[in-house]
Amino acid sequence: MAATHRAEIDDTYAEAFRSIYAEFVITARDRTWLDHAVNAATGHATSTIMCDCEAGVDHYIGPGSEPFVESPDGRAGAVIQMHVPRFRKDRVEALEKSLLARVSQNVLTCPTSSCFNRLDTEEYFKLGRKIAYFGDGFESLDQRFDRSVWVIPTMGGEFVMDRRFGYRDGIMGGNLWFFGTTEDAAIEAAERAIEAVNATPGVVAPFPGGVAASASKAGSRYSFLFASTYEQFCPTLKFKLGDDSRVPDGVTSIMEIIINGRDLETVAAATHAAIEKSAVTAGLMKISAGNYGGRLGKSFIHLRPQADS
Repeated sequence: MAATHRAEIDDTYAEAFRSIYAEFVITARDRTWLDHAVNAATGHATSTIMCDCEAGVDHYIGPGSEPFVESPDGRAGAVIQMHVPRFRKDRVEALEKSLLARVSQNVLTCPTSSCFNRLDTEEYFKLGRKIAYFGDGFESLDQRFDRSVWVIPTMGGEFVMDRRFGYRDGIMGGNLWFFGTTEDAAIEAAERAIEAVNATPGVVAPFPGGVAASASKAGSRYSFLFASTYEQFCPTLKFKLGDDSRVPDGVTSIMEIIINGRDLETVAAATHAAIEKSAVTAGLMKISAGNYGGRLGKSFIHLRPQADS
């Protein structure tokens, strides 16, 4: 029997960094309208470089969820995480602003949706009160689903949301790079990795479909940019850069996934699950990760578990 193909696993680490994050549930009458709300609330939230936050779906709950977990109101639901880097001086204000904008403009506006907090923490945002002002004096406090909520009348019916939304420390920037002999191989490996990430509770992958084709480096030759394309890993620049290129011979495409989550252990678990799921992809030469020698963050996730300290 022929040996199963397995890509090389680079002896390196992904350099993650600390965040603060909020976690909440969006519910709706069915999966169709739930997905509309989720897609709107997590839109333009892929990279901290130019997005107000990084956001994504952790997992689905309610009817049809596997394993089944009851949502606060018994309807179809999705658990969302929103992260901002802890190194931002205005991190708390930035996270609250992102929550306020996205829940009010993208969740409240979606037909049949409701929104519930998932983090019971000492520090919290009075998000419900601020969004309730949209009710123009007709909003009301109520007890529903064994919790205290704001009820905001809308033309479509009612928007129900919790009064308080907690936040706590998390992790951003876990990552993996997939070196493919073809674009199809690189994408297939990344897709397999994302399947494993999605099956790991407590993490999100914020890029479109969980995959990024545009891994970046810190800095740029242009003074107005603080991040730019990682030219040493661009396959189409291999011959132009010569010895400065770090693209292995035979590689024509490199895809990346980013993993954010509750803590370093959870992100590491998702990383290792992603490696195992993707390493057998035909045409995948190597799995590696991006790091900057500790300049970006101090949370290291070694790709080879035995190298962890």
